[in-house]
Amino acid sequence: MTIDRKPVIWVYGELKSPPMSSAARIEAGYLLGLVQEGVSLGMPQSRPMPQIGSRCHELRVRAEDTNWRIIYRIDDRAILVVDIFRKKTATTSKRVIEACKKRLRAYNPK
Repeated sequence: MTIDRKPVIWVYGELKSPPMSSAARIEAGYLLGLVQEGVSLGMPQSRPMPQIGSRCHELRVRAEDTNWRIIYRIDDRAILVVDIFRKKTATTSKRVIEACKKRLRAYNPK
């Protein structure tokens, strides 16, 4: 049996060690793979990010002393990764939110 996976399109960022630990990169890849297969992740692995746009989510990866976030959007034919960053505060910065919105507008011009 084959699983139909949506491709991941890297609009911005990459999973790379360093700066991400190997364990964090493996976990992030595993979670992205589940999303590719159509698995709907909830907390604590992922949460919706409607302030960025519809179908946008924040993948949450914990590595030793660092919290990583991967902002992604689930489209009909692909998973778009629009940002990867270290999370240092309880809220996502306006700078990150605006950068993600800008990247998505550039990817989908009206």
